[in-house]
Amino acid sequence: MKTGKNLALALASVMLVGSLAACGGNNAENNAGKENAGNNASSTNAPATDAATSEPAEKVELSFWTLGNVNYEELANEYTKEHPNVTIKIQNTGDQTAHHNNLTTALSAGSGAPDIFQLEIGFMERFISAQDKFYNLNDLGAKDIQANYLDWKWKQASSIDGSFQLGLPTDIGPTVVYYRTDLAEAAGLPSDPEGFSAAIDTWDKFAAVAKAYKDKTGKYFSDLTDLTYNALRDQSADEIYFGKADGKFIGDTNPQVKKAYDFTVKGIQEGWISNYLLWSPEWGQGMSDGSFAVVMGPAWMAGNIKSNAPDSAGKWKIAQLPEGAGNWGGSFITLPKEGKHPKEAYDFIQWLVNKDNQLESFKTKGLMPSIPALYEDPAFVDFKDDFFGGQQTAVEFGKAANRVKPVYYGPLHDQTDTFFKNALKNVIEKKADPAKEWDEAVKQAKTLAERS
Repeated sequence: MKTGKNLALALASVMLVGSLAACGGNNAENNAGKENAGNNASSTNAPATDAATSEPAEKVELSFWTLGNVNYEELANEYTKEHPNVTIKIQNTGDQTAHHNNLTTALSAGSGAPDIFQLEIGFMERFISAQDKFYNLNDLGAKDIQANYLDWKWKQASSIDGSFQLGLPTDIGPTVVYYRTDLAEAAGLPSDPEGFSAAIDTWDKFAAVAKAYKDKTGKYFSDLTDLTYNALRDQSADEIYFGKADGKFIGDTNPQVKKAYDFTVKGIQEGWISNYLLWSPEWGQGMSDGSFAVVMGPAWMAGNIKSNAPDSAGKWKIAQLPEGAGNWGGSFITLPKEGKHPKEAYDFIQWLVNKDNQLESFKTKGLMPSIPALYEDPAFVDFKDDFFGGQQTAVEFGKAANRVKPVYYGPLHDQTDTFFKNALKNVIEKKADPAKEWDEAVKQAKTLAERS
């Protein structure tokens, strides 16, 4: 494993990826999905709640780089109340690209890395290949808690053979269908989540409903080509564009990739997918004015809908995607090897992501838990969201989380995915031939794989 080379290449690419971020999932398109939390640094050595581990004999200071709108500083305060010999210094940023580039720089230089690092899933492939720069959490006891977490989530931070565990799971982003109940009713569709889910529970039924909706109302059914394509793409079995055993490009022979492409082309040609761009003002306005009925996205997309369409409160509900679910988003807590106190750091992070604290993160910050036992906990199940008509939205997110299957992305996923997204963009904007665009995307992907 050529870790130094991998990190050097990653560092060299910092300027190229400076404008990209992954709000979750393995897509560079994700840079606007979560709220920024700003930059701050604080020392938390006030007193905390759980004394499950023995105190170190010496004073221990742990540095912790966190990302985005999380409650980890508050939890660190609680932890240190019961572990007075431990001090935890938090450095938070809302800029995902800078956050991960800073770690790349530190690891390449051999100094400056924190004891604890929050790693976004969209950057996982950059660091999973640099295992000698991180502690193997299996050596610190992670195997003992593995069964508590969703299997697919745990595997996202595991080596292929499972012997190395890079991080402990935090939040997730299972994908669902957000839909406008008023628009559904006006088109003669069921407006309740169970009925709406049943009406679209296969992709063939989804397409038929979408076309009928377009024919009746003259409006789009689905909001975007990208999110429509993602919804099917992420239902691949085990792999998407690259084989996990040898890393070779398989996107042209993966039937789910072709299904996702052809389905999206069908929606374009039949006129029920809009030509808005992800994160564009027009897309946000469409949520508000009813330009489309459906948004297919992760759990955290609820926040974007609320901020873009506050006046539509009470008109949205959540249903299940046809034929399964994918995941877009989430993070892990890792321990770079520069840290001198791995035991104390591990004791803290395994506490940080336990059941009680993931529930607290959900209640205070809306972070969807990766512990399935919580999906039956009354404190989780009974949560109701007035924006979604008082629906028990956590229940729907839990259902989706349990439908996600482990899938391998590979280090070239984002670049390869862009080729296919650009092909679809040409089909919808330039009326390009879908078959020729597919062939060109495959050619570009193969060239990239061969050069890498």
